[in-house]
Amino acid sequence: MTSYSLQQFINETKQDDKKADYFQLETERVLEVNLDGTVWAKMGAMISYKGDIKFERERMAEHGLGKMFKKAFTGEGTSLMKAIGKGELYLADQGKKVTIFDLQGDTLTVNGNDLLAFEPSVEWDIRFMRKMAGMMAGGLFNVHLQGPGKVAITTHFEPLTLIVKPGEPVMTDPNATVAWSGHLEPEFVMDVSMRTFIGRGSGESVQMKFEGEGFVIIQPFEETYATQDS
Repeated sequence: MTSYSLQQFINETKQDDKKADYFQLETERVLEVNLDGTVWAKMGAMISYKGDIKFERERMAEHGLGKMFKKAFTGEGTSLMKAIGKGELYLADQGKKVTIFDLQGDTLTVNGNDLLAFEPSVEWDIRFMRKMAGMMAGGLFNVHLQGPGKVAITTHFEPLTLIVKPGEPVMTDPNATVAWSGHLEPEFVMDVSMRTFIGRGSGESVQMKFEGEGFVIIQPFEETYATQDS
């Protein structure tokens, strides 16, 4: 007989008190940060915390004038907050699935909207995709990350990783593209035949082209971004 008791629900959904790592998945959609120091996270991602933790909004020149000017130019909302202290911090972003990477000298480029949190040891920079300007604002900038340190990203539903091989370019929809090997430099291309067939306003006519050797992470969901003003 199936039980629907409140105690059973609590037992099945309560937090895991075993502290395994600095970043750990509390559920597949909630990141737990066992904080003892500092962590950078997406503004607004905090859903709960325990302990002595304070939050600071990213200051304009916190990461240097170069990044400040880039963010001012893009007008994008990937603002960061800094959590400082000791305790358990829970982060989430609109119910999206959370994936953790431990970058040990690796590099990763992430769509700015899909970056959830990273350790302060991770070096980062904003990368422009100038060819995308005027097509769609959401693909204009991404965040380039280099370890060592842990990074947490989010995806709508289960991510799929596509392997890029020399001579075998991979084409993706920009709205479904989450992250890729840090050394890859995608190009934006226009599929004229598809644009003619589907219609001038279709996003599918704009594609990202990855060439070389590496990987691309996509999600089975197309995020909608505002159109860049002309």
